[in-house]
Amino acid sequence: MSSNNVRSYKNKYPKYSSSVYIDASSVVVGDIHIGADSSIWPLVAARGDVNVIRIGERTNVQDGSVLHVTRTSPTDPEGYPLLIGDDVTIGHKVMLHGCELKNRILIGMGAIVMDGAVVEDDVMVGAGSLVPPGKTLKSGYLYVGSPVKQARELNQGELEFLRKSADNYVYLKNEYLAEIQQD
Repeated sequence: MSSNNVRSYKNKYPKYSSSVYIDASSVVVGDIHIGADSSIWPLVAARGDVNVIRIGERTNVQDGSVLHVTRTSPTDPEGYPLLIGDDVTIGHKVMLHGCELKNRILIGMGAIVMDGAVVEDDVMVGAGSLVPPGKTLKSGYLYVGSPVKQARELNQGELEFLRKSADNYVYLKNEYLAEIQQD
């Protein structure tokens, strides 16, 4: 985790503990807080420059994902921060922009979640799906499509998988951190 890829913007520096893995090829800039046991994988771009990004515990942001926000303005004094809860798996090449993801969520590869969208607890969003601005995805369902539509309720195995996926990435990031410490 070099200082070249984790850097400040307007004197706001990303905050995270030693239990967080940030790949050296990712870029993490500005007002970003990353919770314990979370991971940022190769080629992720996360910019907390014109608003804040908050990432919970045991959350993983996979390769090539883009995380950004919408600035505040006189007509929109809060703008759209990016708020991500605990035990969230963000698949490869996902784009998250000024949205809120609660807890125990899987966002499939290549999905896009736009400004003001809210994804409640215990949700799966299928690969390649588009969650349009301001849309709320209710807890306990699989959503697919562009724009997303509620496909069906998640079964017990899928609900359990949401936490297992997060646990698997905690294990993997611990292996990466151990290897870095050996170097």
